[in-house]
Amino acid sequence: MSVAARAENAQLSDAAIVEAYLTASMIPDPDAAAAYMAPGTVITFTGGRTFDHPRGPTAFNAKRYRWVKKRMDRFDVCPGDGETVVYSVGTLYGEWMDGTPFEGNRYVDRFVVRNGKITKMDVWNDSAERILVQRGIDA
Repeated sequence: MSVAARAENAQLSDAAIVEAYLTASMIPDPDAAAAYMAPGTVITFTGGRTFDHPRGPTAFNAKRYRWVKKRMDRFDVCPGDGETVVYSVGTLYGEWMDGTPFEGNRYVDRFVVRNGKITKMDVWNDSAERILVQRGIDA
């Protein structure tokens, strides 16, 4: 990361750091997204899959969607002792692998931010439920 990018990171609010991470992830540019993460960050994705770099979720999404984006409706910020928990809440939209468009797929991402860097990310969304419905499974 360049000196200018590091200085810019230092001036961002915790919610803005999360928004910048998500924006880079949607390009997708996992290396740019990683600039907002501390070394050792754990990303726990849907289904309990864990990754240590944004390349992991990007590769996983490439198997599930032709493309996917987030409509970030709000950020809930919860300051704590030495860290901030930031929730990004909204919906996913895009195309399934068969080309069928979708929208309104709810998501919640939970981030822990310490010293201007994301240290933990947890991801939940309704994609699995929607895939079951597509396949006619009422579970």
